[in-house]
Amino acid sequence: MLHIKLMKPFYTKRENHLIKFVFAYQYFSIMKEKELFHFVPVEGKEIIVNTETYQVENLSEVFVFQKGNRFIRLPLYQLLLVSDIHVHLQSILKDEQVVGGVEVAEEAKQEAQEVIAFLEQENFNRMMDAALSDRNEDLFRDLWEQQYHGG
Repeated sequence: MLHIKLMKPFYTKRENHLIKFVFAYQYFSIMKEKELFHFVPVEGKEIIVNTETYQVENLSEVFVFQKGNRFIRLPLYQLLLVSDIHVHLQSILKDEQVVGGVEVAEEAKQEAQEVIAFLEQENFNRMMDAALSDRNEDLFRDLWEQQYHGG
């Protein structure tokens, strides 16, 4: 039996009731007899799951894994039979959150929140600078109160 060592989609795309998990180098690897094989996107590179039936739609997609000069070619239906991939697929499906009709992983949402917080702080700093440059004491005090006293 093959064991999935790592399975992390490079990106996820939602189309109606289908979710496409697209894989790239270093995001998908398997263990076969204590040897680690890494996914190479030379043939198939996506797994399509129907969110209504939770069935894999593209069973004939062929995934290729490599270790040195050795390759393993597996159709997706066979990978589902001889590995624990279904456990990883379930985990990925649970981790995905629907946001505005687009699938966004928690990690991506956290990064977006950090960028937004940074941009808000930069905007605040520019407003403070503008108030100082214009010698607008009232605006400066209002901004100061908002930022440092929660007012």
